[in-house]
Amino acid sequence: MTSHPDNQLLHVVHEGGSLSIAAPEGGAGSHWRLHEPGGVLSLAALEPAASEQHLLAALEAAFTWHPDHAVVRVDATIPASLRQTGSVSASTDGTSLAHRDALWQEARLWSPEVCRPRALQHVLTGALRHPRRPEKPAGTVYRRWIPWLGRTLSLRAIDPKHDLDTFHRWMNDPVVNHFWQEQGDVAAHRAYLDRVAADPHTTALVGSFDNTPFGYFEVYWAREDRISQFCDAGDFDRGWHVLIGEPAFRGRPFLTAWMPSVSHHLFLDDSRTQRVVIEPRIDNDKIIRSLARCGYALLKEFDFPHKRAVLGMLLRERFFADALWIPRHPPN
Repeated sequence: MTSHPDNQLLHVVHEGGSLSIAAPEGGAGSHWRLHEPGGVLSLAALEPAASEQHLLAALEAAFTWHPDHAVVRVDATIPASLRQTGSVSASTDGTSLAHRDALWQEARLWSPEVCRPRALQHVLTGALRHPRRPEKPAGTVYRRWIPWLGRTLSLRAIDPKHDLDTFHRWMNDPVVNHFWQEQGDVAAHRAYLDRVAADPHTTALVGSFDNTPFGYFEVYWAREDRISQFCDAGDFDRGWHVLIGEPAFRGRPFLTAWMPSVSHHLFLDDSRTQRVVIEPRIDNDKIIRSLARCGYALLKEFDFPHKRAVLGMLLRERFFADALWIPRHPPN
């Protein structure tokens, strides 16, 4: 598998009860023992000087390959930063314990650039009072290795100079147009992306598997969105829209990779985000069925002017406590 702690690419090899971690360009590697004595998952560094980034990669690997364990006992030097965030704590017998729910909130493992939340400053959009939003990102915002696919999923900010033709092709796909109803020429789709770029509450992203683009995502701040009146959106609630443009990536194994990953990205993007909401069209059966598998509660049906929708909601606490980045049922 690959891991990206602090935006550093590391390869992790799991063989039997051992892990080997190294950067592709060389440099000092590290070796770890990963085993389950008495049913307790334990991780031990075999070199005393293993770096903090290697420890993070080893912990990500341990929880990835042993998803049913909520805690890992760690025998290694623990940096103060991981104790401060709660990812690793001391047990009553003095050993160190890594906690799955806290580790998966370490944005530095999946976000190439980790920024502190913007200071809280309220502004008005029309009659709506909401926090001033941060500047939109550029480049890759999220990366995660998907174990059942053996591929890395990434999300990056859309770049119309390079992505317009692909976006235009996707929007004219009959399956996409059935739900998005944005079929048109290149000029229309350029204007569409320009409108999204000018909207401070929405960010356009492209999803890729191993650098092959497969879909388009719009992630937004729910407080300023049309959904707000139907869910009493809080200041930092988020939401998303999606289209999967490449037919080869429309199966369940891919959906159960990208849907939890988008949720994960939104919770990492701002630690104050407590809820993620979504409002798929009532006849989008595949998405609606998958929402429950990925932890979303389906709360009600309601009417927009252009569609009847279902309100789905995912709580931050449930996502991390129940490890919902792993599908609830094995993908097939």
